[in-house]
Amino acid sequence: MQVAVIGAGYVGLVTGAGLAALGHDVRVGERDPERLAALETGKVPFYEPDLERLVAEGLGSGALSFHSSNLTAVDGVEVVFVAVPTPQGDDGVADVSIVASVIEEIAQHLDPSTLLVLKSTIPMGSADRLRDHLRSAGGRIELLSNPEFLREGNAVADFFKPDRIVIGGASQAAVERMIELYRKLDAPIVVTDSVSAELIKYASNAFLATRVTFANAVANLCESVGADVRDVLLGMGYDNRIGFHFFNPGPGYGGSCFPKDTRALVAVAEENGYDFALLKGVIEVNEIQFDRIVSKVARAVGGEFVGKRIGLWGLAFKAGTDDVRESPAVRLALHFVAEGAEVTAYDPRVRADLAGVGRAPDPIAAVRDADALVIATEWGEFRNVDFGEVRAAMSGVSIVDARNLLDPAAIRRLGLTYEGVGR
Repeated sequence: MQVAVIGAGYVGLVTGAGLAALGHDVRVGERDPERLAALETGKVPFYEPDLERLVAEGLGSGALSFHSSNLTAVDGVEVVFVAVPTPQGDDGVADVSIVASVIEEIAQHLDPSTLLVLKSTIPMGSADRLRDHLRSAGGRIELLSNPEFLREGNAVADFFKPDRIVIGGASQAAVERMIELYRKLDAPIVVTDSVSAELIKYASNAFLATRVTFANAVANLCESVGADVRDVLLGMGYDNRIGFHFFNPGPGYGGSCFPKDTRALVAVAEENGYDFALLKGVIEVNEIQFDRIVSKVARAVGGEFVGKRIGLWGLAFKAGTDDVRESPAVRLALHFVAEGAEVTAYDPRVRADLAGVGRAPDPIAAVRDADALVIATEWGEFRNVDFGEVRAAMSGVSIVDARNLLDPAAIRRLGLTYEGVGR
């Protein structure tokens, strides 16, 4: 099929490159000139494993192309995916103004048989309202909701081996064309109305955020009663009804989806007269978890941050990405700086500068003369660092492992103190 994707961010770029690999002819519209220039040469402007190869293959085969004009991208295509940002508004609800603006721009240039597909995360009812607006303006284009479920750091694999494909729309014929578009993917297809499709996205992220928060709550209880959270969650996870995914304690959830989507779901619930008390509690406990990690580090440096030096390992919100949006690691770094500490950070992928935070070329340089080391992102390479060198480089002896990456006994044998989460 002839396909257009508007927006070359994480979702749009993975979707476009993936569809090109499935044999479709894909044009991606991207207004940012720097991003567009990079993409036209096959360079992906953010880190996502295997995506640069996929983009290069699409460009090489001619199946994938990038365009500064959305109108050029959508000219003559059969399907248009809208994958632009929906930032959180002041009321907590996702702002769909960019989505609406794109649709307003391209709608009159589309053939009536074109499918308009919303990939952007939008509040429940948005697709129906946008569809009604198109109808009131005399348009006959079918509009569907097709939410994404791509995990940063694993997005390419998630595209080709999705757990499910969700399609929300009112037209059976349009849904069948979408099913044909994804025919080469072996995955269950959930066909529903647009509102239900939109809620599937929000509810999925809210549930996963709840799992993360529950693991942290159990870890906090473990600290109170003297249990080891790793053993507790291991014993729980072998129950097939529970499992191990999204069940690792840490400094709280972050990233571009969980914080935004949980708050948005609470806001939409309130708008519709429902008090989503459970999810409010998840958000509150997530905030408390951050404060608990701060308290651990404060104790590690003697009770106050002024004049202390902290080595921070990790800035990305999770391993496998360079994304620092809503990153607990970044939030920790900035908090320590605001409290008067000198912070030097190392992350193997993040290149973004943070005001007041020093950067180191390697883990050992980050802890040189530090009073404490804080492990804030779960990069596997941190396990392989020579902690004898860490001990020699530090002026203090304290390690706060906010991701439970290390073996406490091995660390303590080196004369270092260790504090994890729930251990």
